[in-house]
Amino acid sequence: MEKMIPAILVTVGLCAVSVAGDYLLKRASDRERPFESWWFVAGFLVYSSTAFGWVYVMPHLKLATIGVVYSVATVLLLTLLGLVFFQESLRPREVLGIVLAITSISLLVRFA
Repeated sequence: MEKMIPAILVTVGLCAVSVAGDYLLKRASDRERPFESWWFVAGFLVYSSTAFGWVYVMPHLKLATIGVVYSVATVLLLTLLGLVFFQESLRPREVLGIVLAITSISLLVRFA
């Protein structure tokens, strides 16, 4: 498990970079010509930069583990992004989904 921790942390970091790319692309989508905006170009560059990190992570973790960690981190970070920057709100079933996502990570760590 100790050997997995750096790779898991890099996976969460890659997720954070991807969420930053999501923010930039969301801003691009608000433009009249989204594909011609600097928001789109920046989002594209941020997303593509994660390829380097995936090359590091993939030999150290199973794809299933990467998928669960990345998915849960994405859900949490995108939720935070929506709440803070786009004034979105959460419904009770969305909160339940987040709790279940966190539970899935704890089960993965316990039984992996």
